[in-house]
Amino acid sequence: MTKHVAVLLGGWSAEREVSLASGKACGAALEGEGYKVTYVDVDRDLAIRLGEVKPDVVFNALHGPYGEDGTVQGMLEIMGLPYTHSGVLASALAMRKAHSRTIFKAAGIPIADGKVVHRLTAAESHVFPPPYVLKPEAQGSSFGVFIVREDQAHPPQELFSSDWKYGDYLLAERYVAGKELTCAVMGNVALGVIDVVPTQGFYDYAAKYVPGGSKHVLPAEIKPNVYQEVQKLALKAHRALGCRGVSRADFRYDDRAEGTTGLVCLEVNTQPGMTETSLVPEMAAHAGHSFGDLVRWMVEDASCNR
Repeated sequence: MTKHVAVLLGGWSAEREVSLASGKACGAALEGEGYKVTYVDVDRDLAIRLGEVKPDVVFNALHGPYGEDGTVQGMLEIMGLPYTHSGVLASALAMRKAHSRTIFKAAGIPIADGKVVHRLTAAESHVFPPPYVLKPEAQGSSFGVFIVREDQAHPPQELFSSDWKYGDYLLAERYVAGKELTCAVMGNVALGVIDVVPTQGFYDYAAKYVPGGSKHVLPAEIKPNVYQEVQKLALKAHRALGCRGVSRADFRYDDRAEGTTGLVCLEVNTQPGMTETSLVPEMAAHAGHSFGDLVRWMVEDASCNR
């Protein structure tokens, strides 16, 4: 019997367009693997829609608040619908950067010096000696992220705006110079490490999603001991948060530091981008898994009580 998969995509977070791209790519790959696929552009009537669709499995291709923060996961648990990626608690913890930092620190995973501040406080005066980074406490895709440079006399004044839509609390972190490294976990296996090199500036929304915005070096051209440490820490972070299925951990690496001391973990993404050119499918392909293999594995791994 053909398994019926509902692909959740879209939604109403700032990452809607990214989710639409992920969902369409994954759905097409699942159709290619022989599954029956129904695309569900998520709105607040989702429970009713799923009751009508009656899928066997839900493939969660949502990004950002409501899709990635444990909210949808809790609803799927109540409905008894098996779903992909991480469960309620891991999703909520990973989305809230301050909470995940607490867990990383307790697990011995290195993090940059940081603190949570109100956006108006961050806009009034420097909360750290520059350079430092300001990022929304519960957003993804680099929305609302600022790197405050040493030559900036004032913090970003955009934080005063009445149009600010990324939440009132920000994570301020010491800026770590060097490389942007990322590593995916698939089940209980850490995949390869990518060095993400933005064409210009930092790894912001354009660098992530605009063609030519960044170059992905896979395998990352770093020392073997550093490469292995990134893989070890990615798996450790995945387990510390209680993640399931596929996740992706992001790191900064100051390659001027001795050994692996320049490594810090920034965050774990429980719903990483999933187009064919996204980082996770690229790492999976490097490990010998086609895009079709990857999404099929995710569907077969789906469950409740995650």
